Amino acid sequence: MWSLHHLKEMYHDQLNEYKVLLIHAGGYSQRLPSASAMGKIFTALPLGNTVYQMLDLKLALYVDFPFRMKPGYLVTCADDIELYSISEGETLIFDRPGFTALAHPSSLLVGTTHGVFVFDDSQETGCKELEYRKARCFLHKPAIEKMYSSGAVCTKYSNASGLFQHLDFSGSEVSEFVYTDSTYYFDHGTATQLLVLFKEISPLDCEIDAYGDFLQALGPGATPDYFTNMKNVTKEAAKLVDVRKKLFVLLKGTPLTVILLNNSKFCHIGTTQEYLYHLTRDQKLRAELGFLSEAFSICAAPPPSSYAACVIHSLVAPSCRVAPGSVIEYSWCETGVAINENCIISGCWLTSGLQVPPNTFMHSLCVRINGDLQFVTVVFGSGDDLKRSVSSSLETENLQFFGTSLKRCAELWGISVSSLVFSGDQSDLSLWNLCIFPLCSDLISSATLSLQMLEPLSGKSSGHFVKGVQMVSMQEALSYKDITEMLKFRQHLYQEIDSTKQKKQLAL
Repeated sequence: MWSLHHLKEMYHDQLNEYKVLLIHAGGYSQRLPSASAMGKIFTALPLGNTVYQMLDLKLALYVDFPFRMKPGYLVTCADDIELYSISEGETLIFDRPGFTALAHPSSLLVGTTHGVFVFDDSQETGCKELEYRKARCFLHKPAIEKMYSSGAVCTKYSNASGLFQHLDFSGSEVSEFVYTDSTYYFDHGTATQLLVLFKEISPLDCEIDAYGDFLQALGPGATPDYFTNMKNVTKEAAKLVDVRKKLFVLLKGTPLTVILLNNSKFCHIGTTQEYLYHLTRDQKLRAELGFLSEAFSICAAPPPSSYAACVIHSLVAPSCRVAPGSVIEYSWCETGVAINENCIISGCWLTSGLQVPPNTFMHSLCVRINGDLQFVTVVFGSGDDLKRSVSSSLETENLQFFGTSLKRCAELWGISVSSLVFSGDQSDLSLWNLCIFPLCSDLISSATLSLQMLEPLSGKSSGHFVKGVQMVSMQEALSYKDITEMLKFRQHLYQEIDSTKQKKQLAL
């Protein structure tokens, strides 16, 4: 809503003639922390020379949309990729009043983490690649039981030959699925209504979800049940319930048209596991988009494998060992570095001989504190839940760091649980705001010290918790981040990679 207001201030009535693409840059990503500093929309992809980012891919995928939409707004998020096929003669058009959303057939499990559409005639789908439907209502990250009770579960019949090919039905004749959300459009008339409400509730001091808080108010079957549901809210705010009520009243009766893309694939890369899978193991997506195992990098050729490592905008010495299933981006790995399976290495400078354990997420940030430039490297298990929180330090046993309870980690580090420090709200303690990452004067020391902290957890040594150094959390690191210095390191890598490539070319 703030974006609409800002655009209106800039372009006034002329805005009503524009077709606007609104892509959320993405806020703090607790499920893929390496996307937090720059924003999800600037996530590097293994494409191009130099590499493309998610923004480039989004613009390429949506290149035809401006010709197929009336003036209005097309809203999408920054961490998904939508691929679809429609038959010749079928046309995808955004020209209807109110809201028009794209929908993709997905498993019921996928539906629990996305938005799900409900139709009055949802028990049986047609056999076209593209269908237009009116939605009865929209469910935001519903439980499977809720999907059934709301009538959201659809059935795929055997005569739908060639469709739903991206779903695994294990050869069954009749299988169930739901339609999940991705991108949606709304017209300028609807935008004008939202701007009136924005002026009424300004200043906006609560987080409004661009999907859940808008789409749940639409359709004839919309109910106010979600007003007080804070399950998917990053930060609760007392004002949010009131804002939801006002949005519900404002949008009640606004039509919600849904375009069913029955031969489509929706790929979400907003978590560490999804990111690793789609960039290293998803052979179909890699082939469809031309993802590379090495994108604008210097590294040894990977051995033939059904899946490989993925190296993006990085320098990896020939003697390094990078195991399949790992991703390296914007990093420098010196001689003898070993990176094991299922790791994410982002923005790091790893000195000779370092070993990164399997299933490690590792991300270095440049920070500026009191005017001084410093560096911090955060390390987590690639499966750690950074969103899970407890209300007291007495409950830290319920937080898992690299698969080990935080209480046990403290014992292995030779410190007491009570000495662990958390930043921010002391009634909301999580790995996200756990201050265990040392501030250092250079990137190499930062990565080295953080890796040493992991050694006691694997039984290699004991008492390796760094002392006498200021510790920060991921939460704090982001508040101190120095984007300019982080970009300087990327530019330094670019120059080294480009120079090396030119020398190799001249030697041919």
